[in-house]
Amino acid sequence: MQSRVFRPTTGFGLGATLIGAITLSGCQSFLDSRYGDSVAPDHGTFAIKGLAQNAVVRRNALGMPLIETNTFHDALFTMGYIHASDRLSQMVGMRLMAEGRLAEMVGPDALETDRLMRAVNLRKSADTLYKEASPRLKKFFEVYARGVNAYLYRYRDKLPMDLAESGYRPAYWKPEDSALIFSLMNFGLAVNLQEEVAALIMAQKVGSDQLAWLLPTYPDEPLPFAEAEKLKGLKLNGQIAGLAAVENAAGQFAQQHMLSVAASNNWAIAPQNSRSGKSLLANDTHLPIALPSAWNFVQINAPKYKVAGVSIAGIPTVVAGFNGSLGWGMTMVMGDNQDLFLEQIKRQGSGLSYLADGKWVQAQERKETFFIKGERPIRETIYETRHGVLLNSVLGERKNPLQPLQVQSGYGLALKTTQFEADKSLDAFFDLSRAQNVDQAFEAAREIRATPLNMVFADSQHIGWQVTGRFPNRLAGQGLIPSPGWNSQYEWDGFAEPMLHPYDQDPPQGWLGTANQRTVPRGYGMQLSNSWYYPERAERMAEMAASGKHDTQSMIRMQYDQKSNFVAKLQAMFTAPGMAESLQGAISALPTAERSKAEEALKRLMAFDGNLTATSADAALYESFLQESAKQIFLDQLGPLNSPAWTALVETANSSYSAQADHLLGRDDSPFWDDISTAQKETKPQILARSLAASVTSLESALGSNRSNWQWGKLHQYQWLSDASKMAPNMSASQRANINSIKSYLDRGPYPAGGDHTTLNVSAYHWGQDFDTWLIPAMRIIVDFGRDEPFIGLNSSGQSGNPASDHYADGIDAWLKGGYVSFPFKSQNVDKVYGSKRLMLTPSR
Repeated sequence: MQSRVFRPTTGFGLGATLIGAITLSGCQSFLDSRYGDSVAPDHGTFAIKGLAQNAVVRRNALGMPLIETNTFHDALFTMGYIHASDRLSQMVGMRLMAEGRLAEMVGPDALETDRLMRAVNLRKSADTLYKEASPRLKKFFEVYARGVNAYLYRYRDKLPMDLAESGYRPAYWKPEDSALIFSLMNFGLAVNLQEEVAALIMAQKVGSDQLAWLLPTYPDEPLPFAEAEKLKGLKLNGQIAGLAAVENAAGQFAQQHMLSVAASNNWAIAPQNSRSGKSLLANDTHLPIALPSAWNFVQINAPKYKVAGVSIAGIPTVVAGFNGSLGWGMTMVMGDNQDLFLEQIKRQGSGLSYLADGKWVQAQERKETFFIKGERPIRETIYETRHGVLLNSVLGERKNPLQPLQVQSGYGLALKTTQFEADKSLDAFFDLSRAQNVDQAFEAAREIRATPLNMVFADSQHIGWQVTGRFPNRLAGQGLIPSPGWNSQYEWDGFAEPMLHPYDQDPPQGWLGTANQRTVPRGYGMQLSNSWYYPERAERMAEMAASGKHDTQSMIRMQYDQKSNFVAKLQAMFTAPGMAESLQGAISALPTAERSKAEEALKRLMAFDGNLTATSADAALYESFLQESAKQIFLDQLGPLNSPAWTALVETANSSYSAQADHLLGRDDSPFWDDISTAQKETKPQILARSLAASVTSLESALGSNRSNWQWGKLHQYQWLSDASKMAPNMSASQRANINSIKSYLDRGPYPAGGDHTTLNVSAYHWGQDFDTWLIPAMRIIVDFGRDEPFIGLNSSGQSGNPASDHYADGIDAWLKGGYVSFPFKSQNVDKVYGSKRLMLTPSR
């Protein structure tokens, strides 16, 4: 896997702290022996202070735990203990990231990300949510925190390798820290943040007149020319100090966590469409490929709380799963619940002022101190306008990265967000996990305001869909591009009424589902988003859901389906009236060698069935055409490949329906069809002819001229890389050698991959850069009420985040092959899955 040329990879967990460990020895057995005792035992009896009664933990073959207790108190306590046991480093890393304190553990490489996170101020968001939580929920968080701390205390001298080698001593867990992790996840769902930054970067290269062509909303929607007018006449080139740094810091955050990830499928099948006459539900959430996965499976059997599903280490609830009566899952609604505002700023004395409705107003100041491993602390000022924090007042190019940014006259970039609004979202997520039917699920989901999600749920006889979140009413503009902040034209006027949030229940078609597509018609009574994802996953879901009766096996086939509907659309474009003849003419005009390649490519693409299997040669050719066409269309105006503008184009293709797809399917009159590096003016058929020839040339270069050696999975692969391996290209030769010496200890892969960003079985790559898989189904769950035990699931890596554990990566093989694990609720089935080996936790007297 090649490193991304436009974004330095910075490891903030295992990678940045592991170098010391690697230099101790390049021997895997040495590391196993040195850190083996950091893996908590999975059997035996241990006295733990804080338990009221005994708690039993059993694990299935993949290390996923079943927690059995006599009280709900002890279930929460044990959940905290087991989360820390499995994912302590992940929990500590997420907490430090959310607080903007990673540099305390890993040094100055993390400082820019820390600056971003201090600026967005997730601690304030978490404090707001926690303050509004009910006394009942605060008690739950307190009990869970005591369980985390019981583990931290017991294993304080047996920390996992990354924490041990960093020398960082994790602070004890506070109840508020769970709200902080929740706020971190919410910030990661800000789909439009990077897109707005990318819009400014591209505008600096092509101007506001052409920007709308690069920001399409959906195939059947007009281009946002009116939105781009907001930037007309502004002198953007070089006037936005720190813009590239904002993009880079957001990108680093996205690599380590997630940001603007257009993620996930979920669907539910009504009883009339199932083989058993009972409902089914499926969910797979899409996140960056990672070791460990963001998700942590758990099953709890307590007198008043029986549930199984995926959790986030650090938060004491199951966020998607099954509780014996209800199944539920989630996807991103692609909700646009934040905006960037351009502010006119200038220095006045020792402070900073911004223009608001004709008057210069003093910006608010917030002092932040950054403690940096190996360096002296630095104290910086963060400025805020009426719209929110000025991101580029803390992020920007510096002669010395440890010196504060000197903001000069020009533009500021203010972030306005919904994250500081108070609500009962924390309670609502827990209430959803206890809902016993679809009606109760609706009641709980409607109270989830902090997080914009498509929640789909099912009981044995009913199915439902509810959009959650909080969505601003904009006086003007769409929020797709940063707005001028110096007048009130683009202000927010409160939020859309929750009663307007889209929902559905038991539709006549017999199924419902979401895949980040546009879920409401254009002109709907509230603005959910203008950053919908490509429609092909949702279209394929609809085809498969509407075909025949369903059961568990058909749900699995859907989750592993690799057929792309975009292929047929591309074929239709090639043969459309006015295109077919012009394209043939353009191919005929190519030099002989290129003409032959273009003819071969077109013939093969027209015969391609659209199944993007790893062994398919035609899939490799098709994806090569997508890459080459993006370069042929846009590189002359947005390049070179390592330029900020090209980076921005690639980023927009990751997060929403893109100019790359939009131009292939239409936009014949776009100015981007002309290659400005040539004297003549090109047309779409001419650029497509070049792209067809280039796709063959590219494949021959990568896989050889023998067509029998062409396979999509040779270009497109899964690699689970540790942070250390991701950092290796930026290290010295000796450090790279040390990392490579224990690569098998840290990393897994490569494995051939099929699919792409348009298939239900997502395996997305960076369209315009390389074929490396970066986005996958991070977990899969299925609930089939027609089965004796309805719930099965899969994680994408292992249960543990500790490389010394047997369960660090043992889930990958099951994930690749569809080896789902059952989570039984009936006592007679529990022993079959979890066995007789028990970890007994007893109250310490």
